[in-house]
Amino acid sequence: MKVTVFNGSPAGSNSATNVIAEAFLEGASDAGAVTENIFLADYHVEQCQGCFGCWFKTPGKCVLQDDMAELLELYNESDIVCFATPVYTWNMTALLKNFVDRLAPLKSPKIQENQGNFDLKDGRIREQKFVVLSNCGFPGKNNFDVLQRAVACCNPSLEIYRNCGKLLKSHEPEIRERVAQWLEAVKSAGSEMVLSGVAAEATRDALEMELMSIPEYVSYIQMG
Repeated sequence: MKVTVFNGSPAGSNSATNVIAEAFLEGASDAGAVTENIFLADYHVEQCQGCFGCWFKTPGKCVLQDDMAELLELYNESDIVCFATPVYTWNMTALLKNFVDRLAPLKSPKIQENQGNFDLKDGRIREQKFVVLSNCGFPGKNNFDVLQRAVACCNPSLEIYRNCGKLLKSHEPEIRERVAQWLEAVKSAGSEMVLSGVAAEATRDALEMELMSIPEYVSYIQMG
């Protein structure tokens, strides 16, 4: 079993997104999985040209020569693929969106429908499970609405959304204790996904815990 996180934060290993990813991968590793944490900011990935060469000219292979070939290999050999990103302006970062666009060689020019969502059919049968890990510096769950719609087509087995994300890297003891409690739930989710392919209901409930009330958080991050 291999679990790979593709982290689309420009801050890479220093990101709040990585705080979540590391906890998830720790749980996965404890359950016996081989894990890898990929920071997309460290790779040279050009933008998809929309030429469809990967479907018709060189099926399964992109015409662009960059680091995406290595990332596609990692993606293909992973049993659980995690898309990790902060929410900046409504949606995933440009780094992750560009990576997702460059997954085109794995698709085929055939449209399929799944529970009302239309997408391109995979070039070969895939049994991978997908997980979404995301945080946002604002309070409120509505900040993830656009991202949730964007990832719906991959039918994720688990989505972990952390609002009030600024708290993930706080150095204040009381906040760190609360964050650590929440990260234990993230760790449990990583283990459970490896062992059974799903996160337990109790774990999912724990992932919804509030780190700080909205009025307190707004006061905490107020700028200017």
